[in-house]
Amino acid sequence: MKKMLLVIDLQKSFINPNTEFLISKIDSLVNSGGYDLVVFTKFINDNDSMWVKKLDYRGCISLEDRKIMIDTKDNIVLEKSLYTAYSINLINLINLFKIDEVHLCGIDTECCVLKTAFDLFENGYNIKVLSGYSACTHGEESNKNALDIIARNIGKSNVI
Repeated sequence: MKKMLLVIDLQKSFINPNTEFLISKIDSLVNSGGYDLVVFTKFINDNDSMWVKKLDYRGCISLEDRKIMIDTKDNIVLEKSLYTAYSINLINLINLFKIDEVHLCGIDTECCVLKTAFDLFENGYNIKVLSGYSACTHGEESNKNALDIIARNIGKSNVI
């Protein structure tokens, strides 16, 4: 079985006391050799985006704030401007590398991880959300609630 690790938005803008523990954990996971393919996502925001206009969210605008917090090495980085990482580029990678199962981790569990998990699940992909490798900028209670919602909607066995 070929597995992909999909690391969602491990970027400077999303690192705070509630998420900083993920940097070393995900770095170890990326370097474990346990995956046939590792892909990172990078959220890109700009001053004309709906995130700024409707939510007054100004993170991930500067190159410094967009920086992925671990060395991505020669792994693929997909840029996105939506909550979800589900895209034609991701689908093409899954097909090209003949991936059987996608493992999701990263930030924010209640937002981008959840949306990506739902989108992959609804489109027939085998996914696992790595609960110990995902976090919310708003804290552990938000993270736990998001993991419960994900488990209820894609199956408890798919949140590990």
